[in-house]
Parts: sequence; structure tokens; C-alpha cells
Amino acid sequence: MRPIDCRVKLLYMLSIVEPKRYRALFATKVVSRVTFLSSSGAACESDSSWFSQGTLNFVALSNMDVQLYVYDLSRGLARQFSRQLLGTYIDAIYHTSIVLDGIEYFYGAGVQSTYAGTTHHGQPMERINLGRTDLPMEIILEYLESLKQIYTAEAYDLFLHNCNNFSNDFAMFLVGKGIPERITSLPQTVMNTPFGQMLKPQLDAAMRPITQAPVASPQQARPAPSTAKPSAGKVHNVTSPSDVQRLLDSASRSCAVIFFTSSTCAPCKICYPVYDELAEEAGSRATLIKVDINFAQAIASQYNVRATPTFVTFLKGKKEDEWAGADPNRLRSAVRLLIGSAFPPHPHRDLRLPKLLSTSLRSITYTKVPPLDKVIAKLGPLGNEAIVSDIKRFIEATHGKAVAQEGPLPSLPAFSSFLEQCLRALPDADLFAAYDLFRLVVADVRVGAFYSEEKENLTVLRLLKHVNTLGETAPYNLRIVSLHVACNLFASPLASHVVLSRPSVVKELIALVTSSLLDEGHSNVRIAAASLAFNISATNHRSRMEKETDLLGDDDQVELVASVLEALKREEESKEAVKGLTLAVGLLAYCAPRDGEVLDLCRAMDAGSTVERKLVLNNNDATLKEISSELLGKGLQ
Repeated sequence: MRPIDCRVKLLYMLSIVEPKRYRALFATKVVSRVTFLSSSGAACESDSSWFSQGTLNFVALSNMDVQLYVYDLSRGLARQFSRQLLGTYIDAIYHTSIVLDGIEYFYGAGVQSTYAGTTHHGQPMERINLGRTDLPMEIILEYLESLKQIYTAEAYDLFLHNCNNFSNDFAMFLVGKGIPERITSLPQTVMNTPFGQMLKPQLDAAMRPITQAPVASPQQARPAPSTAKPSAGKVHNVTSPSDVQRLLDSASRSCAVIFFTSSTCAPCKICYPVYDELAEEAGSRATLIKVDINFAQAIASQYNVRATPTFVTFLKGKKEDEWAGADPNRLRSAVRLLIGSAFPPHPHRDLRLPKLLSTSLRSITYTKVPPLDKVIAKLGPLGNEAIVSDIKRFIEATHGKAVAQEGPLPSLPAFSSFLEQCLRALPDADLFAAYDLFRLVVADVRVGAFYSEEKENLTVLRLLKHVNTLGETAPYNLRIVSLHVACNLFASPLASHVVLSRPSVVKELIALVTSSLLDEGHSNVRIAAASLAFNISATNHRSRMEKETDLLGDDDQVELVASVLEALKREEESKEAVKGLTLAVGLLAYCAPRDGEVLDLCRAMDAGSTVERKLVLNNNDATLKEISSELLGKGLQ
């Protein structure tokens, strides 16, 4: 049978029918299609029985159409009277929004959302297809959350910082291009007329109640805030023995639970919401499986289960316990005890490390603006490109201001092409100028998000690989600016998390750190390399503490720790470099797997003594002393 195509409404219905099970999914995913699968795996038509049996399987497609809704706030008056009033023709006073799979996102009283076409502006005068995006909805919502720092209700300005700027930024992130220029250039068109300048305060005051009016936004249509920790765990509904075995194998280093139930078992349903809550609470630490024996007799026979509900637990790949009966309290305590046995508290948690654990994990960035005209002059004829003028305006508008009010995004794909051209055309001695422009631009959260999600991270990889390929022959100015560029990739939590999730980018970052720490002639290079090492370590540490998972692979962590400890041994000049390198080691070592290679390497390289020998250089810094004696002393015993 043919799969049933449906959109957000079905998932919304499911979130009402089984809120514990589907509401988190509805809040963080936009599902383009749902395929109903029978127990045999064949697609089937909709049947209400599938809701109660819990055998729905979702195929979540992140590939979504991106539309621009265009409204006329003047409702035709601009078209009628603009020439008489302003001396120039204006088609409309544009208000725009971005629509993703039935949800409309726009800027007014902050970043807002509602069901498409239900705002107080009525129906749009135009719907423009901008393209498709394959970005995960979780990443999109995190990006929207970062935009809230820029697009606040207080920062709204009809001419300088409006809904069209927001739509342009959002579109650039989603599809790599902005909205039509006729829309973004309208404020300047009005301001270029004498009457427009005179009317600016009155127009802004008149339009603000319209553009910032509240919307009747259903709670489910609002983006889930990124501060809310997304659910990492789910219940696996299975019907075949091979699926059970696959899941148990995946939990061979942690723990698992099998809940044997039946669609006709009333007591079983008492445990459903508790089991779902435990799965969400456990996240990646435990695998929770549900088996309906009416559809999986083979599994029931394999485990000698004859009554429901029955629970069987597994620890490190071996059967741990089994019991029967619908007792939610026992279920809670048993699963939590199981997880505690699989993941006993790390001994580092008992160490006294107040200085280290109170260290700010905010990334070190380099945003000082040099004389831009002098930088652009180093580009030679390439400095005359139109995109360079756009980039210069963007930097001047955004840097040094609390709100990026006059900084609409330039064409970032065009900037990427320009940077590629610079790599081919400019001598290495002058190439730092192009890198410096990128350094300033990528520090903006919108730009950082764009380049962190760029296809194959081509722009970032090209820039990093070029410097790493040059090795020791890289000019000082190019190497130092490259390190500053790399540090600025961590300017926002979204970008930093995504960057460390890309193995190809991580490889180049660590190579840049390693080679730069060997530069004995320039302490500034070593300080910048230590800052980059800190940013990488802090981002990984944050993920380890908050999500109980490392972003860096074991090999990457070992390589970074080895480079940092070797550099620490040799550093005799810079206090800043010593502090940054020590913090990097401390953050990578803290709560690292007890039987893992990172702590083994710290023991082998005598990390505690290495840091201790640098205390004199750093005036017995309390944080360094704590790391050397507690973490890399007692913590390695």
C-alpha cells in the first residue's frame, strides 16, 4: 500500500493523543511525511488501532520547502499615493516572513511564529519559493534562538532593523541566498527622498503597532527554545528478534531494558508514560525497548515471557534482573539503579576543583577592527569587487555595537567565491587581508551559523588547509590571522558545536594548533594557538557535562592533549600561553573515561609535574595549582 503523506497537523494530533511520546518530537521536528508500517514492515493505510498499539514508525524528512510570504502593510495605499507624496513610485510597504512546512517565522515583537497565513496581516500579496533546505529542524531552531539576541522587540526599527532584515538573514542561512533586493532596498528608496526623511519618525510610529502587534500563536507552533535540553532518549518499539539483538548489542557497554507488554493488557498502560519519561531521562545512557507479545511471539518465547507486563534488564551486555507486575515506582527505581550501575559517578566529581569548574567557558574571540581601507588595499585589484564593499559596510555596521541594526547580511555565497578567488590569485604575503575580513565577518552569530552549516564546510576547510599546507613557510601575518579566524568559529554555541561535529574541520583545527605551538619566534602565535586549544577543549567539555557525550573523538583528544603538553614543557616566556594550555588540558582530562587513552596519556607524560613546573612563571596561579595537584595529581591515581 502507498505511504500516507501528511504534514504538521498529524504530528500535532499525535502530540495530543500521546503527549509524553510525541510532544517533544513535535516541538523539535517538522515532519514532512509519516509512513505507517505494519508489524511485517509493509506500509499500510491509517488505522486508529495503530495509535494504541504504539507501532507507528516515523520517517522524518528534514528536506523542506522554504517560502517567503510578502505582505503590503499599506494595503494598496503606497501604490496609489507614493508618487504624489514621495516623488517616486513604491509598490508596497513590505512586511515579510519565512514559511517552513506550515509554520511562519517573522520579526516584530521579537522573533515570532505562528501557523502560516494566520497573522493579523491577513493573506500575503505574494508567495515566493526560495528553494529547499535539508538542515535538521533542531539546528534551524537553535539558529532562530541565536537570532533573538539581535532581533529583540526593543531593537525594531522600520527603516534600519525590520522584518525584512530578519527574513533576509534567515533565508541566507536556510538556502544560501537572501530575499529579493526590491524588498530589502525599500527603506533606502524612501530615505533617498526629502519627504521620506521628513516623515521617517511619523511612519515608524504609525507602523510599529502594526508590525509589533501580538499574534495568536498556538504553543505548539512556537520554536522550542534551545535552552531546553532536547530529548536524547526514546522507547524503541520492536517486533523482530534481530532488532532486539541489534539494540542489545548497541548497549553492550551501557545498559538496556525490555518491557514486554500487550495491546490487551490494561495494567501495562499504567507503565507507558513512566517508561517514556525514563527513556527521555536516560538519554544515551540506556536503551529502552518495548515489545508487544501479540505481534512478537518469537521474542516472548526467546525470553520465556508468558505474562505482561514483564521487565528484563541488561547491564554491560549481560542479563541483570527480571520482574513482573505494573508497579511504576519499582520501575523507576530499578531503571535508575541500573543506569547508576552502568555509569557510576566519576571519581573526578569528588575532587576539589572550584577554580577550574568556575572558569568561564566562553570562547576566546578576536574582533578588533583594523583600518579597513589599509586591509582592503592589500587585496590589490580584488579589493574593487562589489562584495568587498558590502563586507566593509557590514563590518562597520555590526562591530562595536550592541545591536546589529544597520548590518543586513551581505551575500555570503558571493563572499565564499571571493575568498576562493583570493586563495588562487594573491601571494601568501598579502593573503592575510582576505582572512582578516573573514575573521571579522564570521564572528557574527548569523555568519558563523551559515559557515558551520555550509555544504562540506568548503570555505572554512579551504582557508585552514591552505595555511596547514604551507606549514613552517606560512608568513607570520597569515598564520596569526588564521588562528584568529579559527577562534572566531567558536563565537556562538551553535557554530562551535557544529564545527566540532565535523571530523574534517577538527582535523585541520588540531593541525593548526599543533604547528602553531611550535613557533618559537612569536609568542603571539603561541598565545593564539593556546586560545584555539582552549576553545576546542571548552566546547567539548561543555558537551561532556551537559549532554554526557564528547564531540571530539578519542584520537583527536589524544592528539590535542599530546600537542598541548609538549608545548607546555617548552613554554618559558608567555604566561598567557601557559594559562590557556593548562586550562585546555584540564578541561579535556576532567571526567574523561577512566580507562580511556586521555588519562593514560596524562599519566605517561607526567602532566601534573609538567603543569607544576610552570607555577613559578605564572606566580603560583591558583587555577594552575589546582589542576596540577588535584586533577592531574589525585585525579590520575
